[in-house]
Amino acid sequence: MEPDWELRGDRIVLRPVMADDTPTLHRIVREPEVAAWWGTPEGFDDMLAVVLDGEVIGAVQYEEEDDPDYRHAGIDLFLSARHHGRGLGAETVRTLARWLIDARGHHRLTIDPAAANTTAVRSYTRVGFRPVGVLRAYERDPLTGDWRDGLLMDLLADELV
Repeated sequence: MEPDWELRGDRIVLRPVMADDTPTLHRIVREPEVAAWWGTPEGFDDMLAVVLDGEVIGAVQYEEEDDPDYRHAGIDLFLSARHHGRGLGAETVRTLARWLIDARGHHRLTIDPAAANTTAVRSYTRVGFRPVGVLRAYERDPLTGDWRDGLLMDLLADELV
């Protein structure tokens, strides 16, 4: 079954996750470099598959606040470790951000990586996200169960790079 829509970046395609993608996505979130930041999601139904050259290499999700006085969207993603360091995370975020701004009408986007995830922070900064503040004891480390800090970052529509 083919997805009914997709978003295209320069190298990647974002499309709804299909049932055939689930084993691949479960394998990716179990990779040590991914599991350290993500843990194991309950499912992938609310995500978009990140596809490179026909291969699913990760997933991205978004959430929207529809209250007109607080309207904004948030983004979160993971990519297979073998694709880290190639600018694909930034391209994924940029592609989804462009759609959230242009098609969905959001003026502000947020993203909240673990504060210690310097690779993710660097990637999001390349897209135009700026640190807003540290969210102390924000989330549980999926490996140790200890509380760790998050970094709240945001981007206004005209700051997207």
